[in-house]
Amino acid sequence: MQGIYFTGKAGGGKTATALGLGIKLRKEGLKVSYFKPLGFRKGTVKKDDDDVGLMREVLELPFSSETISPVTVNAHYLSARFLEKDQNLLPKIKNAYSKCSKGYDVVLIDGSIEPYIGQNQGLDDFSLASIFEAVALPVIKADDDFQLDQNLFYIDLWKIHNVDVIGAVFNNVSQAQWNKSSSIYKPLVEEKGYPVLGIIPRQLEISSPTVAEFHDVLHGELLAAPEYLNRIVEEVVVGTMTIESALSYLRRAPNKALVTGGDRSDMALTALETSTSVIIFTGGLYPDVRVLARAEEKGVPVILVHEDTYSTLENLHSVYRSIHPQNKDAIKLVEDTVDKYVDWKKVLNYLKK
Repeated sequence: MQGIYFTGKAGGGKTATALGLGIKLRKEGLKVSYFKPLGFRKGTVKKDDDDVGLMREVLELPFSSETISPVTVNAHYLSARFLEKDQNLLPKIKNAYSKCSKGYDVVLIDGSIEPYIGQNQGLDDFSLASIFEAVALPVIKADDDFQLDQNLFYIDLWKIHNVDVIGAVFNNVSQAQWNKSSSIYKPLVEEKGYPVLGIIPRQLEISSPTVAEFHDVLHGELLAAPEYLNRIVEEVVVGTMTIESALSYLRRAPNKALVTGGDRSDMALTALETSTSVIIFTGGLYPDVRVLARAEEKGVPVILVHEDTYSTLENLHSVYRSIHPQNKDAIKLVEDTVDKYVDWKKVLNYLKK
């Protein structure tokens, strides 16, 4: 049995990459399992991790959610109660991993939303990959040079932890970054001694979150157009400027979420005349009825939250696109994408050595 540890930033496409690769390996006759040591709770409501539900159904796994993902964290998980309740986190994770790996040829191990999470308990991606004797497959999302530097730093950490890197994949690459990723970023990764297995372009159907996922995190009150929660969100715009200075920016930002105070009905009405997917009013202030009427007419959901704008934006940092098991088209698109853009046969050949 061989574990492959997929690591990268939330929203960078690591779960989609793992899913596509897992489907391809299954079709080649391998028994494929899935494990997620640290699950992440996006909202305040306790429920199964979306990735766990997806992988369990697609890979037809017989394990419970608690076995596949034995520990759940959020940004404030280090409480006395948490540490007292889960003093033996590592043995718990190792025991669950043993169950998920027994009888399988390969286990797809899904890293945390950031590779360093859990470091205080020795549960970061680098440490766990070493413990599981897994190989790493970094999924890199580099929208700028600083993000590329960060990923190169992480690659050095795999070396420090004596974890082999089977190869890296650039994912969710924008059209503007495509040439730079292939001509500059790819050679820099390969200079580290690791092959780049593929460069996957950004695809809104599987990379951009929907309004429903925004609402799931915010748990706000839906004031308009609840039947349009499937709209995708490409950008988040904060409406704190004057209408004059905001207008050109609102026109340039496609499929946006506008976050603004309930007293800024003028900003909301202006945004509704541009490409807007959702309006989020903060501070518990109800907007003018004209906004709600226009939003209904345009099919743009309106969400009211009681937190201030800053807190709302902090909450939105955890929003990323989840593929659901019922979305067969998205699953097929993920498989086709890996088949087209990733040299998955190199992974297959490695596993069959």
